[in-house]
Amino acid sequence: MSPILTPEQAAAVTPAATDPALIRNFSIIAHIDHGKSTLADRMLQATGVVAPRDMRAQYLDRMDIERERGITIKSQAVRMPWGVAGPDGAIRPYALNMIDTPGHVDFSYEVNRSLAACEGAVLLVDAAQGIQAQTLANLYMAIEGDLAIIPVLNKIDLPAAEPERHADEIASLIGCEPGDILKVSGKTGAGVPELLDRIVDAVPAPVGDPTGPTRAMIFDSVYDTYRGVVTYVRVVDGALKPRERIEMLSTTAVHDLLEIGVISPEPTPTAGLGAGEVGYLITGVKDVRQSKVGDTVTSAASPATEALAGYQEPKPMVFSGLFPVDGSDFPVLRDALDKLKLNDAALTYEPETSVALGFGFRCGYLGLLHLEIIRERLEREFNLDIISTAPSVVYQVTTEDRAVHTVTNPSEFPEGKILDVQEPVVRATILTPSEFVGTVMELCQSRRGTMQGMDYLSETRVEMHYVLPLAEIVFDFFDALKSRTRGYASLDYEMDGEQSADLVKVDILLNGDKVDAFSAIVHKDAAYSYGLKLTKRLKELIPRQQFEVPVQAAIGSRIIARETIRALRKDMLAKCYGGDISRKRKLLEKQKEGKKRMKAISSVDVPQEAFIAALGADNPTGKDSK
Repeated sequence: MSPILTPEQAAAVTPAATDPALIRNFSIIAHIDHGKSTLADRMLQATGVVAPRDMRAQYLDRMDIERERGITIKSQAVRMPWGVAGPDGAIRPYALNMIDTPGHVDFSYEVNRSLAACEGAVLLVDAAQGIQAQTLANLYMAIEGDLAIIPVLNKIDLPAAEPERHADEIASLIGCEPGDILKVSGKTGAGVPELLDRIVDAVPAPVGDPTGPTRAMIFDSVYDTYRGVVTYVRVVDGALKPRERIEMLSTTAVHDLLEIGVISPEPTPTAGLGAGEVGYLITGVKDVRQSKVGDTVTSAASPATEALAGYQEPKPMVFSGLFPVDGSDFPVLRDALDKLKLNDAALTYEPETSVALGFGFRCGYLGLLHLEIIRERLEREFNLDIISTAPSVVYQVTTEDRAVHTVTNPSEFPEGKILDVQEPVVRATILTPSEFVGTVMELCQSRRGTMQGMDYLSETRVEMHYVLPLAEIVFDFFDALKSRTRGYASLDYEMDGEQSADLVKVDILLNGDKVDAFSAIVHKDAAYSYGLKLTKRLKELIPRQQFEVPVQAAIGSRIIARETIRALRKDMLAKCYGGDISRKRKLLEKQKEGKKRMKAISSVDVPQEAFIAALGADNPTGKDSK
């Protein structure tokens, strides 16, 4: 290949971005904790787009949550200049558009839409850990998109690194020679210039019609308080220029382009974006519903007639209710969800009312970590206090009259005789060291899993395939898997239709009244243990009343578990310091009658803290760390 440039020379390169042949669009994909963001940092340094004094770890991770947890939640696009010396010695200036993607399975949707904007993918594998489940999932996603794959082994500086053994694994997986796999260190920067040269050489230039009708795909968008909606696009055909009028094909909304530019790595205005380029648009629009991820942007003067393909709509898999602690915050919560939806197109929501919790929203998420991140962002970025109900999945329930009900909330579960309940199942891929095969099989069987097959990737690593109910893995399956395999196993899953299951709705009754917020749909075999656990928990959380309160778990009209919150006893005899015993008995009988009447007409006062503690069940989600 060509001579490698120094960072100073690379920084002096000005990409001739108008020529699609000098543009390379690529994504970094990997499993969690394989060093994507660290490698991206070294690339920013090698290309000189970030001054040494401005450099910080995880430079592209913009959110506080990302930096605190050491995870990537949002894909981030950045443009870097890189010069390659040709055979004649002249330096050709290239523009490299890189997208750093998340690694956790909950955010694979971010990876999907990032790959739709690229022609190549850097497949990053930890030289100490080897191929993991999400590595395979991301690789298959890139192959389906017909992307050029550049296999790279990272963390070769670690004492535990085994680059030769893992290079053989990768080579057998994608059908290349072990010698073709690049070895880099995101920590020290070793091998990064060679990787940038390989990207220029192996990733094809974008294909598009520079003179045809303008078509650009929206692959991300954010909300700026002062400038409105900022839309990130990949131009496929034609060109976009400042001050021209653009049209969104799905909504037919027309806007004026106030500013157009590239992210390098901060927003930098330019004179336009040509075919193959990645950049941002600002139209000044404040309505967050005007910029839909996956939509096609075209010129209003000569619009394109056909929208761009290659983008999949996300399907929420887990549902949970979000309710403001203070009912007056409902409009604030609605606006906050609108803005988050713009930034995270996988979030879905619709209004919901609960007898116990008031007005709120039923939200759909891609997984439990996604739920946790959304809730934390609402609390931090919008200063909201929120109660989140227990997560549930979508069920199809057939009643005796053959009517089919879609149930996303336990309170929607129909009463009466149930003919059939269909629950969503997933096809799970588990990669584990061979010594843990038995414990993994035991875990999956306890979660109603069905084994589909098992493949040995090498003498020490096994790939196991299971079909599991989604409801069984969204809570603590990932955590249980990690603890049983000492952290070595990895999990990836995708939807695989529905299956019939023996499910029941467990209601919680306080003083005989149902509390809809505590209802849950569980398997018949687990109903008793769930009811017992929740009644015990509520007995500890709900303060004692002036009367005795029964806390019951019920399936239909049948009580399966009960705890009793003892009554507070007021000392009615404090003033009786003598006299006849009949006077004391008379006072106690009077108190007894009063408590009986109070129990009949009073409702139980459940404080918000009890809802938060009972519904915020510690559901370990596993941390996506780098």
